[in-house]
Amino acid sequence: MFTRRDLLKVGLVSGAYSLLGPTSRRRVFADELLPASPKTTPFVVELPIASIKQSVAAFATQADPANCVNVDGTTAFHVHGPRVVPTNTQFFLVHEQARPHSFHPQLPSNVTWGYDGMVPGPTFLAQSGTPFLVRFVNDLPQNDPVGIGEPITVIHRHGGFQFEEDDGYPLDTFCSGQSRDFFYPNEADDLQEQNEHSTLWYHDHAIDITGPNVYRGLAGFFLNFDQVDTLAGEVDTSPRALRLPGRMVRLASGETFREFDVPLVVQDKQFDQNGFLVFDTFDHNGFLGDKFLVNGVIQPFFRVARRKYRFRFLNGSNARQFEFFLSNGQPFVAIGTDSHLLEHPVTVKSFRIAPAERVEVVIDFKNTTLGQEIFLVNRLEQTDGRKPSGLVSPGTPMLKFIVDRDAADPSRVPDTLRPVTEGPAQLLPRVTVKRTFEFTRDDGAWTINGLFFDENRINAKPKRNTAEIWSIESPGGWEHPVHIHLTEFFVLSRNGSTPPPLERGRKDTIVVGGDRGNVKILLPFPSEFHTVPRPVSGRFVFHCHNIEHEDMRMMAQFDIQP
Repeated sequence: MFTRRDLLKVGLVSGAYSLLGPTSRRRVFADELLPASPKTTPFVVELPIASIKQSVAAFATQADPANCVNVDGTTAFHVHGPRVVPTNTQFFLVHEQARPHSFHPQLPSNVTWGYDGMVPGPTFLAQSGTPFLVRFVNDLPQNDPVGIGEPITVIHRHGGFQFEEDDGYPLDTFCSGQSRDFFYPNEADDLQEQNEHSTLWYHDHAIDITGPNVYRGLAGFFLNFDQVDTLAGEVDTSPRALRLPGRMVRLASGETFREFDVPLVVQDKQFDQNGFLVFDTFDHNGFLGDKFLVNGVIQPFFRVARRKYRFRFLNGSNARQFEFFLSNGQPFVAIGTDSHLLEHPVTVKSFRIAPAERVEVVIDFKNTTLGQEIFLVNRLEQTDGRKPSGLVSPGTPMLKFIVDRDAADPSRVPDTLRPVTEGPAQLLPRVTVKRTFEFTRDDGAWTINGLFFDENRINAKPKRNTAEIWSIESPGGWEHPVHIHLTEFFVLSRNGSTPPPLERGRKDTIVVGGDRGNVKILLPFPSEFHTVPRPVSGRFVFHCHNIEHEDMRMMAQFDIQP
C-alpha cells in the first residue's frame, strides 16, 4: 500500500493514484466523487460539553520512547530521560483510545479515536504558576479496520510555551503500546500579564498523518486561568478579577464543570451512504465534509438563560473556514483571539475563523424572550481546499440556542481586558532579522520557499530574547492558515495596511493568500523558562494548518540560538 509520502518521494503526486489498492472507508481515486452524506434532522441532540480532566497522584516520570517508526521511516528526533519537575506539579494520565461515538442518532455508531476515548477529549483547566505533567498512553489499535489514521501519535499543545521535547515536534512520536510524558510549565508572568494564555488546545501532530488522526478525533481544549481571568470568574470579588462570564460548579457526584463558559469546537465531516465516517487520504487540497458538527455532534441545540455567556470557538476542521452570524442579527462581543484575550472588547456582526484559530466571544441573551430560538449560522461557502468562495444567504445553521430560563448574572465585560505592555513599540527596537516565507503549491504538493519539510534542514535561526519581522506570502491564490510554534506574534500589516480589528491582538495562527492577501508579523523569541530554570533553545516548527498541506510537507523549522 503506497502512502501519499511514497508518491511525493517518487514525484507522482498528480498521477499515481492507480497504484493504490482499496482501503476501508478511504476515498482512493482523485477523480472519484464522494456521495452526499445521509440526511439527518438538525437540532435533535443536546450540545455535549467535554468533562474536565482530573489530576492523579504523582508518579515517576519516564524516558521518552525512541523506537517508534514513523510512516516515513524516521524515528524520534528529541529523546530525553525522565523529566525533572517542580514540587507543585500536578500529574495527569490520558489514554488514547478507540471507542464507539454517536455523531447523530440517525447514523450508526462510529468508532472514533479520542483522548480518554472522548470526542472532543477532556478539557484541561490550568492555573498559571501550577505546572502540569501529562502522560499520554497510546492504546490505539493496530490494523484498525476503519482505515482512517495510523496508531502513531505525538501531542502538540497548540499555542503553548513549552520545551522542545514537549512541544509535539512531528517526529517525536510514540506507537501503540507506548507512552510519552509531556511537561507544561504554565508559566506565571505577573510582570507581563498580556502574556497569560487563555484558550489553547491539544491535538495529534504526527509526521504525515496529522490530518487523518485529528479528523478521527484526537483533539481537545486546554484552558488557562490566572489572577486576572480567574477560575472563579464572575463571582470573584478580588479587585484584579475581570469577572468575565463563567464560574466553577461542583455537582453532587463530585464532578466539576464551568457554567456559562462554554468551549465550542466546530468541524465538518463526511459519511458514506451507510452512515460511517469517510476521509479522503489523497485530497491534497484540503478535505471538506458536508456535515457540520459542534463538540463532536451534528447540529446540536443548547439551552441558555437570559444572561451573558462566554463562548470559546475553535475551528478544529482540517481545511474548512467558517464565518458565523446570529440569526436574530445580534452582534458578538469578541474578547479574545487564539491564545490570548484582547486589549479591549470588539463588537462585530460576524467573525471568520480558519483551521486552528480561536475566537472568544460573549453573547448576551438578556433581551430575548423565554422560548425564543436563535441560531448560530455559518454563511461562508467553501467547496474546495483552495479558499472560501464568499458569503451566502441564508447559510447553514450549526447550533440552536433555546432560551428557557432566567438566571442571575454577576458577570461583566470590562472595557480593558489585557493591557499591552510589551507590544510593537517595545519589540521593534529588538528586531535583528527580517525574513520572507512563501507558501506555494509545487508539483501538486506544498512547499515553503520552494522546499518540502526536512527535519535535517534549519530554515531560520532566531536568537533568544530578540524579535524578528517575517513577511508571510501566498502568491498562488491559495489561502493558508499559518501556525508558528512556541511564540505568539503581532500582525504589523495586512497587504500594507492596518490589520482588521480581530487581528490586532496576539496571534499564533494567521491566514495568508487568496482574498486575504499577505501579512507582515512581529515575533518575539523568549529567553528562558522560569518554572524550571533553563534557557529556551531547540527546534520548533511552523506550518500551514490546512492539515492536508501540512501532511504534504508544507512545514519548516527554526532553531533558537543563544
